[in-house]
Amino acid sequence: MKKITVLLIFFIIGTSVFAQDYVGMRGSEICSRNKQNRTSFVNPADLSPNTPRHSYDVLNYKLNLDIYNCFKTAVNSFTGSEIVTFRVDSTLNSIKMNAVNASIVVDSVRLNGGANLAFTQNANILNITLDRTYNVNEVVNIYLKYHHNNIYDGSFNVTSDYVYTDCEPEGARKWFPCWDRPSDKATFDITVKVPSNVKIGSNGRLADSTVLADTIWYRWISRDPLSTYLAVLTGKTGYNLDIVWWHKLSNPADSIPIYLYYGTGENIAPTKNAIGNMTTIYSQLFGEHPFEKNGFASVPYFIGGMENQTLTTIMPHWNLVVSLISHEYAHQWFGDMITCGTWADIWLNEGFATYCDALYQEQISGYDLYKQNISHHASDYFGTNPGWPIYNPSWAITTPPEGTLFDNAITYCKGSCVLHMLRYTIGDSLFFAALKAYATDTVNFKMKCAVTDDFTAKISSVAGQDLTWFIDQWVKQPNHPQYQNTYGISNLGGGNWRVSFKAYQTLSNTTFHKMPIVLKISFTTGSDTLIRVMNDVNNQQYVFNFNRQPTSLAFDPNNDIVLKNATLTVGVNEIEIGIPEKYSLSQNYPNPFNPSTEISYVLPKNSFVTLKVYDPTGKLVSTLVSEQKAAGKYRVEWNASDIPSGAYFYTINAGDYSETKRMILIK
Repeated sequence: MKKITVLLIFFIIGTSVFAQDYVGMRGSEICSRNKQNRTSFVNPADLSPNTPRHSYDVLNYKLNLDIYNCFKTAVNSFTGSEIVTFRVDSTLNSIKMNAVNASIVVDSVRLNGGANLAFTQNANILNITLDRTYNVNEVVNIYLKYHHNNIYDGSFNVTSDYVYTDCEPEGARKWFPCWDRPSDKATFDITVKVPSNVKIGSNGRLADSTVLADTIWYRWISRDPLSTYLAVLTGKTGYNLDIVWWHKLSNPADSIPIYLYYGTGENIAPTKNAIGNMTTIYSQLFGEHPFEKNGFASVPYFIGGMENQTLTTIMPHWNLVVSLISHEYAHQWFGDMITCGTWADIWLNEGFATYCDALYQEQISGYDLYKQNISHHASDYFGTNPGWPIYNPSWAITTPPEGTLFDNAITYCKGSCVLHMLRYTIGDSLFFAALKAYATDTVNFKMKCAVTDDFTAKISSVAGQDLTWFIDQWVKQPNHPQYQNTYGISNLGGGNWRVSFKAYQTLSNTTFHKMPIVLKISFTTGSDTLIRVMNDVNNQQYVFNFNRQPTSLAFDPNNDIVLKNATLTVGVNEIEIGIPEKYSLSQNYPNPFNPSTEISYVLPKNSFVTLKVYDPTGKLVSTLVSEQKAAGKYRVEWNASDIPSGAYFYTINAGDYSETKRMILIK
């Protein structure tokens, strides 16, 4: 009891600190800080094409929990039973489940309706020996009885009048045995015994409630599968409940309830007034609201928000509609409806929700406010960038500490900025079509999981171009480009002028970032011209001719490549910048080579260029270039790792220029 008293004092102090320090912060910042500060112990049909498979796929968790005394005496202990229904994905005679020893103790395991099964619970793993070997696609039901110890573990939380769970990333294993990975999506059926003056919410719909004397049993059933970390219980003695009914876009005569649980004295009006419009906006952008109900439940001892499927836990500051509610609510599409397949893909949850907050602001207040939000995310990234990539493959195997996984600069802010730059790269029409196609893909993603490569494949398909390069450089590489650009203006005589520009990245602790770049050229006439070109190699040079006098050049004038540092040196003449006077093709280097070599060429004017490699018989081996190019100097790499040793010839055709050179591959 002394420990509980100490915790309550901490909670009260924490709430006061929040009121002063968190109001005015963006929802992504509050969400990140909450999740970083947590304490944790360390169905094929529900998976996207690249989500990791497991030896079995849980189909349903049926829980029956007696938490009556948690409300009566503020103890953390309770008793529970559970039926786990799973389908066998690879032949097995035993299964492992996650069950944290310090929190829960498994008392017995048996086949549902059958004999007891042998089990051990060691190192937070529950090992269950089945009664026989089960084959692929067999469905098994096991029945467990267990109890939760009277300890504080950060996932099952009890105060004098609240009980609430908080599970991300691996807290579900502290209050019910489960296979606790984000890729394991299952339906839930939860019955909870509480005092009759308690309201308690959970996932899905309220199937029934039964009152007997001073006791009430609530039964919540989720129609839609959810990941274990999104399972939730939130209850309070004397909870207030309001319901907003949102009418579906597809059928206005039909509606879904949005539950708002709140404490006495809390002003829910800002959220209550905005949530219907917010639901409509997200439904228009990403497909109609996917669940049969939704809701928010406030907890005064909670900082930030947690996007539990169909019942988000939030702090009791309901006025933070734009910054917090819009972030957490967007998770119902990105994080809940589509869940990251591994923790390496957490940006598909948090980066998307952070970006959606900016989108919501754009919808209600215009593009300028959207861009201010994105710029704020970029500033936060630059201020605290730890120097690791958004996507870390090792996180798919070993979950990193919360402070790393939920790093605000990377997971939230950089993730949001990457989506903004994708929008800039492919244009609004394709960008929004790609997001909606991703969110409404019922075959691969909707109500399932996704990993980064799945998202890449989907947006590439919709955009009609391979966008792997974009995701690889911005998501799978650390840091950002450092531009040291130069330009010059030359008077060619006769009223003609030339602007030369060189795009150069220093490549400090990152890779070259291919991007479309916009240049704004201003003139003495007072007008200006925007030119968009693709910067696809480093040290790339461009030439633009005009019949009026240029005065200046600006690089990325609208700051759409928001994650960059850039300098621009003015007054460099054409000789210094190296503008070519004639076509030329250089000898490849190195030569001989194995397996890669670099070929350089220069163009004195805009030209359609082909650069092809042939074997000695004249058979085409590879086409390295086949596109329109601006005047300038270019380098292209040929990787011949799958080509046999020998002599090869490469030929360039540009305008009326053609040249062939010989190279040697030695393995």
